[in-house]
Amino acid sequence: MRSPGAPSHRREIERLFWKQIATGITSERAAEAVGVSQAVGTRWFRHNGGMPLSMLSPISGRYLSFAEREEIGLLSSQGIGVREIARRIRRSPSTVCRELTRNAATRGGKLEYRASVAQWKAELVAKRPKPSKLVTNPQLHHYVQDRLEGKVRGTDGREICGPRPAPFIGRNKPHRGDRKWVNGWSPEQISRRLQIDFPDDESMRISHEAIYQALYIQGRGALKRELVSCLRTGRALRVPRARARAKAWAHVSEDVMISSRPAEAQDRAVPGHWEGDLIIGLNRSAIGTLVERSSRFTMLVHLPREEGYGLMPRTKNGPALAGYGAVTMANALRETVTDMPAQLWRSLTWDRGKELSDHARFTVESGVKVFFADPHSPWQRGTNENTNGLLRQYFPKSTDLSRWSARESRPLPIR
Repeated sequence: MRSPGAPSHRREIERLFWKQIATGITSERAAEAVGVSQAVGTRWFRHNGGMPLSMLSPISGRYLSFAEREEIGLLSSQGIGVREIARRIRRSPSTVCRELTRNAATRGGKLEYRASVAQWKAELVAKRPKPSKLVTNPQLHHYVQDRLEGKVRGTDGREICGPRPAPFIGRNKPHRGDRKWVNGWSPEQISRRLQIDFPDDESMRISHEAIYQALYIQGRGALKRELVSCLRTGRALRVPRARARAKAWAHVSEDVMISSRPAEAQDRAVPGHWEGDLIIGLNRSAIGTLVERSSRFTMLVHLPREEGYGLMPRTKNGPALAGYGAVTMANALRETVTDMPAQLWRSLTWDRGKELSDHARFTVESGVKVFFADPHSPWQRGTNENTNGLLRQYFPKSTDLSRWSARESRPLPIR
């Protein structure tokens, strides 16, 4: 057995790490939560392709834990007998005897029990890697790989090559326009097609999950990592569902949900409660719409282009220059609010778009509390949805809405 070298992080720590990942946080924050470095957390996440596999399942109580091994090591160093150690940790004497013999450190030329070395040995022996079907079955391997790559052949059997794809760099997914020729099969299509092409050959069977694991997990080594760019998403790593939801609606917390809105806003008896949304036009242009629930008084919010729009290429995570970024939207709404008495601005109900993700600053500067509707519930802002339908007669989807100036976007008495 090779030398363990420096003590590695225990599987229990890695299991806690994946439980943190399942809550939707990043690998860096999850690593900080369990007490390991960010580099270790990132390596765990990338090595497993974002897939915890069995790491979320708890360890069976029949196996000794690291805390129990520490207790065995301390009591053994004090010269306490095996039966007394077993009585104190509530284990069988034979279990303690085997543990002291099997997992003792031998580097110094004699048996010396250390909890860290014993835990490392136990985890190493517990690994029983099963070879993947795609490794042991070459015919199945070539069948899956060819269909993932989307190899198309003509009637004469000659392979038809598509456009040259962008090189795979191992991180992130390529731009939609640079992805491979969209003739690649999905893993589920391949799994189902095997039953038709090989009805009598049980060895030509594989689940779509096994194909995904062969692509995403580096330790499997069955399929080339470059094939992830052949998938329709082009994603090099899996993204936990909780993280995807957190990214989409990270700005919506429990205290700004529509359920926390004052009851007086529901019956429309008290003026000052508004509903808002965007009307999107050509070339990423937009106009904000605000409707007062009691009087149906409607205001249009002018959203001008930011300086540099159209002059510099769009960059990922770059500044929002189209006119309805978070900062621009909050500033435009604040200027609109200051034009009316404070008694007429009590609350604002918005959909869950990211354009109002800076709502906390807007509330501090304007004093207007912002609430967000539930997912997929436009009826909770029915007044604004109906008004936007009426306004579409004058602002069609094929119109560049940036042509309208702030002077032309004045209040409209719509009922």
